[in-house]
Amino acid sequence: MPHHGNEEEHGSSEGRRDAEQQESESQKPVIHDHRKVDPKTGQARHPGQEQAGAADSRSGDALSQAEDILNSVEVPAEESVAQGVDAAAAEELRNDLRRLQAEYVNYRKRVERDRAVAGEMAVIGVLNALLPVLDDVDAARQHGDLADGPFAAIAAKLEAALKTYGLVRIDETGVEFDPTIHEALIQQPGTDIEIDTVSQVLRSGYKSGERVLRAAQVIVAVPA
Repeated sequence: MPHHGNEEEHGSSEGRRDAEQQESESQKPVIHDHRKVDPKTGQARHPGQEQAGAADSRSGDALSQAEDILNSVEVPAEESVAQGVDAAAAEELRNDLRRLQAEYVNYRKRVERDRAVAGEMAVIGVLNALLPVLDDVDAARQHGDLADGPFAAIAAKLEAALKTYGLVRIDETGVEFDPTIHEALIQQPGTDIEIDTVSQVLRSGYKSGERVLRAAQVIVAVPA
């Protein structure tokens, strides 16, 4: 006859051993290794963090984020109809999206234009602040103080650096008088001329691009 009692006792003892083993394992301390560098390979364990950092830096550009969102959104009319939205409502939604995209494009253009203007005004502010220095350089050169030596080299470097920012000197003589870039301090009769002509520059003028920073003060020869 089968011995059911022995089998039950054997199964019960195995169950108790499993339970005791699970309880013993659950009581063992759990050690979490938070080191960012694997001590065996020397490799970073979380390379995704660098990618996340790059994504965070890009998230700082709100305009780029908005542009990505608008460019990725699409509302196909067929799909909308399949979802229970009639064609008129789907087309209206598409038109709203197009209008939003157009408004965003115009906004981005305004922002970029404002940034360019702000940068240009900052450069012009610096150039205007340096005009008195250039006047002193001109005066020293006219008196022969900058014929040679280290100060002459410094003055030449300063003028060359300012040219890279678009600074142009207005100091030509023998040209037609232009009230937009010349300030006539003296007028005197001239010979062999048919139009008002700049005969002498008393103080140089300057412009940056099309913007006149300061008109040149000149003597104008007028037809007799």
